[in-house]
Amino acid sequence: MATHTFSPTFSARMLSRRQLLHGFAAIAVSSVLSGCGDALVRSISSSNGAPPPTPPSQTPPPVPQPLPIGAITSASLTIAPTSAGSFDLGFLGLAYEKQSLLTPLFTDSNLLGLFQRLGPGVLRIGGASVDHSVWTPNGPGQNPGQVAPSDVDALASFLRATGWSCIYGINLGGSATGATNPALAAAEVAYVAQKLGAALLGVELGNECETYGSSFYADNWSVEIFEALWQQYRSAIVAVTPGAPLCGPAGGGDLDTWTLPFGEYVTSSQINLLTQQITRGPISTASVDDLIAPDTALSTELLMLRYGAQSIGVPFRIDALSSYDDGGAPGVSNSYAAALWTVDTIFQTALAGASGINLQCGGQQPGAAIVDSSGIVLGVQPVFYGALLAVMAGTGTLLSTQLSVGALNVTAYALQSASGMSLVLVNKDATENLELSIMLPQAMSSATLLQMTQISAGATAPSLAALSGISIQGATVATDGAFQPGAAYTLTLNGAKLSCYVPALSAVLIQLA
Repeated sequence: MATHTFSPTFSARMLSRRQLLHGFAAIAVSSVLSGCGDALVRSISSSNGAPPPTPPSQTPPPVPQPLPIGAITSASLTIAPTSAGSFDLGFLGLAYEKQSLLTPLFTDSNLLGLFQRLGPGVLRIGGASVDHSVWTPNGPGQNPGQVAPSDVDALASFLRATGWSCIYGINLGGSATGATNPALAAAEVAYVAQKLGAALLGVELGNECETYGSSFYADNWSVEIFEALWQQYRSAIVAVTPGAPLCGPAGGGDLDTWTLPFGEYVTSSQINLLTQQITRGPISTASVDDLIAPDTALSTELLMLRYGAQSIGVPFRIDALSSYDDGGAPGVSNSYAAALWTVDTIFQTALAGASGINLQCGGQQPGAAIVDSSGIVLGVQPVFYGALLAVMAGTGTLLSTQLSVGALNVTAYALQSASGMSLVLVNKDATENLELSIMLPQAMSSATLLQMTQISAGATAPSLAALSGISIQGATVATDGAFQPGAAYTLTLNGAKLSCYVPALSAVLIQLA
């Protein structure tokens, strides 16, 4: 199967293991010299008028990539110097229910390390609880059904600490019962805009508003009624906060009958971002094999969104993504297959022209990237590992690629930055390892490889259905975000030619300088 791909670069780089070892070696040499006595140092210095030379640092030997166990198929990848999209800072985001503001999640360092590990990104505060949360200016905070100034204050503090921005949801469905109204919404947005400042990326009115006919408005509902109600709320909001960055419609489906008509109704002066939620499908279709199969429906949806956004001159964003409906399918959405699916979905969304994607989080849903109980983080799930590998590729320009792997289920992505290039390769075949010959668009000086895989205790090969045992270069992600991958494998370069292995059921990240 031939696929086209691309891949990201780094906005900020941590010290590599080699750099750290160089530093430790220099410290060790310094200690040894000082132990030899000041007289020797003074003698050497006075003889030539210069300080003594520093001994060369000890470079750790390269770590070659091991030969995979099992059948190996030869394949090729050619990367063209042609831009096919971009993977920018803030592309990746996470989505939480608005009721999460009423828990300790954003009131201490609970999530800080995990957000910093992925960020800076975009946090979406929305979900179904948006339309059941009423702005209460005099509320005590952390009170069910209410959102108080102290809840927003905690969010603002968290965003400052992480460097993330925010899409903030406002109750629209409550207008059916009088629980909220345009003036109350305007007051909430005014306070949020003041506290979040530049971190406020967008304000969404309602959530999955196409479903209001079966809930809030009892069959007396249409996209035309929604547009009129949306306009009432928008007018009230911008009258109080003229620069409020509204976005929408935060639809959960019905692209052709809801999201695109809304896009035709508004103008770029009224919204700064077209937003849509996407799931792969209903739980009834869920399986690990289905999850890693090519998703033609996603390609169609992204194409429609791109058209709708371009028609009004704004970007579009998938503001909530889950593998399957209702929070995901147990045993599938929290399996190793979900980690591989996440890598593909992130890059395919970027290649389709989206400005970003927000992965569903919160509670203990199978498809959540991060799970918690009563606002206390329990840990990360497979989706987080897929997101982390994508983020480790960095930011930059996505390049066109041509991958020749026959009928194997393999994808590849290439990303060019100012300092080098990153390649992400995902082998979803259960038995065939790849020996991949890569032709780069230019010669590079060095290449290293990190591998995401899964191994259960006592097993000798990865399993798509496994619910644990995922690692990136042997490292797992701790609840506080700590993550220390082992030394990267060193690959041999021959100018612009490179070869590597991509083991069965693995994803690899190649970094070229």
